[in-house]
Amino acid sequence: MLRPLESGIFDSIAGLPLHPLVVHFAVVLLPIAALGLVVLVAVPKWADRFGWLTLAGLAAGTGAAFVAKASGEALAARVGNPASHESSGDVLPWLAVGLLVLAGIWFLLHRTGRRAGRTRSPGAAVTGVLTAVLALVVTGVTVVVGHTGAQAAWAGVTAGADQPKAAPSSSGTPTRTPGSPSASATSGTAGSGTAGSYTMADVAKHASASSCWTAINGKVYNVTDWIGQHPGGQRAILGLCGKDGSAAFNGQHGGERRPASELKQFLIGTLD
Repeated sequence: MLRPLESGIFDSIAGLPLHPLVVHFAVVLLPIAALGLVVLVAVPKWADRFGWLTLAGLAAGTGAAFVAKASGEALAARVGNPASHESSGDVLPWLAVGLLVLAGIWFLLHRTGRRAGRTRSPGAAVTGVLTAVLALVVTGVTVVVGHTGAQAAWAGVTAGADQPKAAPSSSGTPTRTPGSPSASATSGTAGSGTAGSYTMADVAKHASASSCWTAINGKVYNVTDWIGQHPGGQRAILGLCGKDGSAAFNGQHGGERRPASELKQFLIGTLD
């Protein structure tokens, strides 16, 4: 049974973050409606049949964009947010409102001209061009929003899937490579102030949940203990194991103090 919305109307529903559930409406409806407007402007006779449907889709997409923005801010308060995704997500709803208003004016002028027996009035022609241009802008920004959001959520996971996983020993404990510290040893080293120098080959040997190292911005971290504590879920950390996680971390938390501060406690050395 679904539980009511928790921790604010835009936070979560049924125990799941609302943002990923609603954002798809915006990134699907807005481009379809916007591109539909471009077609209607180019072929005015189709506007009589599909104009209201297109405006309804644009209105629904605009509403979804505002809900996605609010729910994204609620989610960011829990797990942080990538700066590029946040900035484009803030702009998109207002661009969609502008497009909706302009499209409504164009459609009204179009219908008025049709009633007067004119195929395309000068006012409708000028407004139509502006509508088409703004529709293309909205489509482009929507693509950027969807791409940056997907990159923040999946970049570390898909990249981590290509990395070889360290095979555990038959006893269930990670196999220690001669000349490199064990997972338990580095767990005690993390945050202790003792730092070593490691190569990416060293980091790649710790690519499992039982021993998870990652290199971020030239430093090496043993984040094994953070897997089960990460507010954003284990998957995000597991995607960094054994690899350079700079792009994923900077994309998700670039410029944020708290994630950077939390990461420091797992520092074990520098990347050689």
